[in-house]
Amino acid sequence: MRLDKFLKISRLIKRRTLAKEVADQGRIQINGNQSKAASNVTIGDELTIQFGQKILTIEVKSLKENVNKNEAASLYEIKKEKPVQ
Repeated sequence: MRLDKFLKISRLIKRRTLAKEVADQGRIQINGNQSKAASNVTIGDELTIQFGQKILTIEVKSLKENVNKNEAASLYEIKKEKPVQ
């Protein structure tokens, strides 16, 4: 699954276009490597996302094409969350 689509479906980022912009700015890494919006995400990947004032590290638990709001958080597990220094 594409990175921008996963971020939208998991509701980590609300819109796919915004997810694409964040990825293209180099603020997302997959398993420690810089990634683009079209990068493939697989189960077990570790994503590091830099939001405004925090860095979020998550592990991809499952991939689904459609989920409802209540199931969205089950697609990933938050490993760590720290403020930007």
